[in-house]
Amino acid sequence: MTDAKTDGATPAAEEPLQKLVMTGLFMDCLILIPETIAVIVTGSATFLADVIKVGNEMLATVFALLIIRRVTRGGKFSYDYGMGKFESLTRIITGAVMFVSLCILLVFTTMRLLHPEPFDMTAAIIGIPLMLIAATADSYHWRTYYRRAQREPSPIIEAQWRLRRAKTFSDLLILFALIVSVVFAPYHWAEYIDPIVSFIIIGFLLLAGYREISSSLPDLFDKTLEEELQILILRELAGSFDQYHEFHGVRSRRSGRRVYIEIFLGFDPDQRAGEIHEFAASLKESLESQIPHSVVSVVLSRG
Repeated sequence: MTDAKTDGATPAAEEPLQKLVMTGLFMDCLILIPETIAVIVTGSATFLADVIKVGNEMLATVFALLIIRRVTRGGKFSYDYGMGKFESLTRIITGAVMFVSLCILLVFTTMRLLHPEPFDMTAAIIGIPLMLIAATADSYHWRTYYRRAQREPSPIIEAQWRLRRAKTFSDLLILFALIVSVVFAPYHWAEYIDPIVSFIIIGFLLLAGYREISSSLPDLFDKTLEEELQILILRELAGSFDQYHEFHGVRSRRSGRRVYIEIFLGFDPDQRAGEIHEFAASLKESLESQIPHSVVSVVLSRG
């Protein structure tokens, strides 16, 4: 039985989430425009790094919005295992775009480090109020998504609150760098603050891109269950060995946070159908209570 709460099944439950994601995307657009202008005017490596980072995060948010809209319109009923594979694929695409952006940014930032330029006060005039607004908006969305994730856990909400948390810290880092650059502008070493902070943001991008790809590939290729979960299933079966005749194996796949588990068992031909059904229901209930977000099916099979 599918838990509507974790899957986000009903349109009524999804519409507020869709509105929240769209609001965050709109705020990102409002921040991105003046920040892009700041890059053009000042040539700041830090602002360029953040523009590329925000652009990648907006791409991830657009993909999340597409999934939410699809589910809201009933699209999940067209897929037996939900839209977890599509979500994994979009995360891999986002991760790949992050790595391409990272290479471009790395070349630009290295040039700025080798050939530093004096701090442009225009960057502070545009950037300090902009980062204050961005940090406030992102921290609000971080808290909102996090609270929602506690009530309605799902891969999309989980990814969004982590994304907003990273953006909040990034905003505060840039704000700190701008303030330090203004205070110590007369000193020669202050010219290196901009490229150094850019390298830190590159580190954020590298970590985020690696996490997106590494966490999605196993699900996309239907990696088998972790060893501890396999042992748990075998232990449960061993405790009920007298309820079935043959064990033919376990097959599993992931779709988002959902884990679909199929257990293939053979039964004695003389065993009553009611007894088989009662055992299957008991096994399903026991395993689903021990394995979070799991959907267990007991399949009658022959060796």
